[in-house]
Amino acid sequence: MKLPPITKIINVLQNTIVLDARTGKDARQNYFKKHISGARFIDLDKDLAEIGENAAFGGRHPLPSIEKFAETLSGLGISEGAHIVVYDDKNASNAAARAWWMLRSFGFENVQVLDGGMQAAEKAGLEFSSGEETFDKAALIKKEQWLLPVSSLEVVENELKNGSSTVVDVRDAYRYKGESEPIDLVAGHIPGAINIPFSENLDENGNFLSPEVLKEKYKKLLQNKPDHLIIHCGSGVTACHTILALDYAGFPIPDLYVGSWSEWSRREGKEIAKDI
Repeated sequence: MKLPPITKIINVLQNTIVLDARTGKDARQNYFKKHISGARFIDLDKDLAEIGENAAFGGRHPLPSIEKFAETLSGLGISEGAHIVVYDDKNASNAAARAWWMLRSFGFENVQVLDGGMQAAEKAGLEFSSGEETFDKAALIKKEQWLLPVSSLEVVENELKNGSSTVVDVRDAYRYKGESEPIDLVAGHIPGAINIPFSENLDENGNFLSPEVLKEKYKKLLQNKPDHLIIHCGSGVTACHTILALDYAGFPIPDLYVGSWSEWSRREGKEIAKDI
């Protein structure tokens, strides 16, 4: 039986592989200082992306090759059919959701994100450890391609031109509007994209809204719009938070525009919209 993509703290960590996907300059060092016992560290920049020389082609966090990701999984001791739980320290809005998307796209069915992340685990009194975790390397799993749908810059542009897709920008409203831009070079958004910030998937405690609430919320927000969805953010990471929420709510998994704003805003000749 396929498990739901979000798991509550009390149901997790029994016969699972746990991945710590926190991010930031000192993420690995912070993992060594304290992590959920048994958790294995997975690095956004090295394991969940293959960063190129020019973000105008692929964005800031392009996907690695399927072969490289297979090697990463082998090194983490992840075998075919494993049950995997991923957490981060940002309410799954960063690399936990990206890891979930990549693992599902690689073919793993039972991948779950820990609701509330590391903070929820601490509040629940889960056991924590420090230092290295030891585990055996797993046999290499061979796959030919990513299984979940992705869209390129050219596809996004054509879909918007034809009005055949709804393109959703999940960044904070001030970034979408073009008021300021803390990460990429230019503020604004892709013309025609609508803004539904990923933070709206969460309640006041930083936990995901229930599937029922999410379903009603997105049905209302997307009514009278093309059914086919393309989700993007700054660099294809937090977009996965909304894809996760949509899957949790029972919607078909939409396309991920991996390059996202970091690619579009750097690509020569692309129009930039602002709402200020």
